[in-house]
Amino acid sequence: MVCNRRVALTAAAAWAATWTVGCATPSTKPDFVLVHGAWHGAWCWDRVTPILRQAGHRVFTPTLPGQGERAAELSADVNLETHIADVVQYIESRRLQNVVLVGHSYGGLVVSGVADRIAPRLRKLIYLDALVLDSGQSIAALSGASWENRLKAVREQGRGLGLPALPPEAFGVLEPQDQAWLAPRLTLQPVHTFDQPLVLRNPLGNGVPKVYIDCNQPAMGSVNAFKAKVKQQAGWTAYETLPTGHDAMVTLPEGLVQLFLEHA
Repeated sequence: MVCNRRVALTAAAAWAATWTVGCATPSTKPDFVLVHGAWHGAWCWDRVTPILRQAGHRVFTPTLPGQGERAAELSADVNLETHIADVVQYIESRRLQNVVLVGHSYGGLVVSGVADRIAPRLRKLIYLDALVLDSGQSIAALSGASWENRLKAVREQGRGLGLPALPPEAFGVLEPQDQAWLAPRLTLQPVHTFDQPLVLRNPLGNGVPKVYIDCNQPAMGSVNAFKAKVKQQAGWTAYETLPTGHDAMVTLPEGLVQLFLEHA
């Protein structure tokens, strides 16, 4: 009888241990939501996501309406607000919490808008060689005459809904094999994502810690003014530099992930 009781207690202990493991506190490792920039799509993170997942993180890569894998959705109705609302819905519908939200290039505007609305879901904001605008500013307004000239050229080419992509070298992608991979995947950029002002109801980041990653070899000239602005602003957790071009997720994915993990 004693023997049977010991067996029963041993079995119970084993069951309890199994139950405890199965019901353990979920991992504290944050989820990553990676938001691409202009002319890109979720595909641009293909060299980054496997490394992050190997490190034990869940990774989500939404494609913005009218771009990349969703290029067929390009229309006159797609603007900056469309993109912000789309990423908000993406995060909320998946009930994501404890999110490291990364915005590359133009995606910096998108993540600024997302943080303004759902800050409690976010752990950190990472601006990857990104544009950083104040509320009420737009890319077009800051570009001045150069924007008007570009928009005129677009209309003359009969592409009134989208801006043609820059060549791969403009994104700091210089290796021929990388250029061959990048170029056919670039799509038109919805015009009104550039001329609609960013509207924020709270200070930039809405209380979420902010990190800036400066890709400076080679630097993308059109981003330099935003980098100088960030360096002069208070409230940033860190300012990092990465010795590669603008599309670091293509040209230096391992080094980029290392910085992501350091600040996650």
